[in-house]
Amino acid sequence: MSTRDARESTTSAGRSGQEPPGLWGNPDYRIFLGVQTLSALGDSFSYVAIPLLVLHSTGSVVRMGLVTALTGVASILTGLFAGVIVDRADRRRLLMLTDWARCLLFALIPLVWIFAEPMWLIYAVVPAAGVFMMLFRVAYVTVVPAIVGPDQITRANGHLFGTYAAASAGGPALAGFVASVFGPAAAIGIDAATFAFSAIGILFVKIRPAGQAAARSGVERSGVRGEFLVGVRFLWAHPVLRPLTVLLSLLTFLTYGLTDLIIYLVREDLGHADSTVGFVLSAGTLGSCLASFAVARVRERLGFGASWIGAFALCGTAVLCLGLSHSVLVVGVLAAVLLFCTGIAGTCSMSLRQEVTPSHLLGRVTAAFWTTHSALGPLGAAAVTAAAAGVGVTATCLGIGVSVVCIALTGILTGIGQSRPENPAMRDA
Repeated sequence: MSTRDARESTTSAGRSGQEPPGLWGNPDYRIFLGVQTLSALGDSFSYVAIPLLVLHSTGSVVRMGLVTALTGVASILTGLFAGVIVDRADRRRLLMLTDWARCLLFALIPLVWIFAEPMWLIYAVVPAAGVFMMLFRVAYVTVVPAIVGPDQITRANGHLFGTYAAASAGGPALAGFVASVFGPAAAIGIDAATFAFSAIGILFVKIRPAGQAAARSGVERSGVRGEFLVGVRFLWAHPVLRPLTVLLSLLTFLTYGLTDLIIYLVREDLGHADSTVGFVLSAGTLGSCLASFAVARVRERLGFGASWIGAFALCGTAVLCLGLSHSVLVVGVLAAVLLFCTGIAGTCSMSLRQEVTPSHLLGRVTAAFWTTHSALGPLGAAAVTAAAAGVGVTATCLGIGVSVVCIALTGILTGIGQSRPENPAMRDA
């Protein structure tokens, strides 16, 4: 759900003083919004189908966590060089390349599953797709400010997040139905097809260049390692991005495996079918839809600090309640609360990075941010699912919930607590 954390002095139009068109009057934005909505619908199929495929084949929640962890490791390692690639490459072509690559990788699963069910293929294909997912996510964050105006970034992110949530709302339920009738592998095949449509659609989107010539010359001087450290240094020097990265690292460790936990809770502890798993996750995406409509107003009224801290504090409370729930209906409501909170916090975080980061550094800063705060995610997914298998879902959720609330409230003592940390001067630095 997918997804999603996500992440200037962003546009030549903004720098030249020209008034950018309204969001809905911008054809490039409309096309980009449309193809990403379709891609999100496909993502929701794999979001449900891959854990179900592993669970059907192995019956093990630990194996589910292993696939999640391997994908996370692949994404983190890719993050070490993803920002450099994005800042050097033609970003539209890179988006298309990553879509085609994921299309081919995911298409392998249903094709092979016709003849056999080798689990090694899942362990190979899904992490490989994670490599291209990370490249896409970094490029995606840099593209949004290159399509819309600087004052439209938060609204655009909200719209994109909202259409993603809307497409995902029915996706998990439909994926659960397809998985029940045709098997999880067929649902993964549908995701492969949507990547192809997304790649074709991006072909028609015009993306303004953003200082990539300067970025290329810097890479040639410093090398890939040096350029990755440029992003790290920018994060560390910023009074808000620095504590944000540290706290998100801890939060990611705790929450990375929550989807697996919810699926295991509904499927095994509560004894419901795959279709019910899909409906529960679909109910959860309603929270994402609400977050997309509310995020711009929430941030405008409360400011960044209160929005981010409050969202994660409520998220921790919802996880705690999840551990005490024995009703599928309540689990669905709590899943919606979880995604509402992470939607608010994630959109605010991504928008802030886009606002304060110079355009030619945005790829490297985004990659450094995601690589750093995601580093503990795979370990967390393995630890959370192992804890669920060992001490049960209830105890695991109670521990995660209390920890998330405490970490979120710690943000009050850091630069995150600032109401308006946006600093236009930093964008032009």
